[in-house]
Amino acid sequence: MAEKVRIQKALSDAGIASRRAAEKMVEQGRIKVNGRPCIIGQQIDPRRDKVMIDGEPVELSVKDKRKWYIALNKPRGYVTTMSDELGRKCVTELVSDIPERIYPVGRLDRNSEGLLIMTNDGDFANLVMHPRSEIEKTYRVTVDSEVTEDQVVDLSAGIVLDGERTLPAVVNVVTKEEGRTVMLMTIKEGKNRQIRRMCEAVGLTVSRLKRIVIGPVRLGMLKPGTWRELTAMELKQLRSKYESSVKNGEGADKKEKSTKNKRYR
Repeated sequence: MAEKVRIQKALSDAGIASRRAAEKMVEQGRIKVNGRPCIIGQQIDPRRDKVMIDGEPVELSVKDKRKWYIALNKPRGYVTTMSDELGRKCVTELVSDIPERIYPVGRLDRNSEGLLIMTNDGDFANLVMHPRSEIEKTYRVTVDSEVTEDQVVDLSAGIVLDGERTLPAVVNVVTKEEGRTVMLMTIKEGKNRQIRRMCEAVGLTVSRLKRIVIGPVRLGMLKPGTWRELTAMELKQLRSKYESSVKNGEGADKKEKSTKNKRYR
């Protein structure tokens, strides 16, 4: 009997979209399986079922496909989607010389720039984006005013967004001029427009935002609009970050269970 997998996993394994992006496409009614609208979690046979996205057939076979892991320096003005109904420039245009279809791991909004990881390895993408990984991301943040010590303290402690407080951040002022301040902000989350919204919450307006670090991966001297492959060491460190977090989480769970057991003895 043919092995079936969920539609979002099949698309992720084939390097077409991350599982999260695939779920959004399903919700938007963009995916059909054997001519019928797909539902989230639907089980399919990648070898036999016919899948179409926006009316176009997609190849789900992963046989002989090379896995790609790249770092891209995204310029401002590009959106981190595979295509855009508004006709805006997409980051996929910057990696058109790669023979396989790759997609962004995480996102940067249209007006932000800098480091973006892209891949066609769904398991790797999920690993990097998993909240448990807590992979540090550093941004060079320019605001159009001076920054007070109280504002730095508030940003460092975490800001309430969507009813939840963000994890503590590391905030360092790099340059301070009249009407302009540059900071380096390091966070371990990836909420939508998080840096901009954190700054807005303390009365600061971001005029320029550039991501320069994701875990062990640094932007360095990579020119805007160009890409490079991740090194074997960078891949190893990204994967080990998740693996160690899982082990620590399991250890914490065991400790908590042990504590609970002691309470009821």
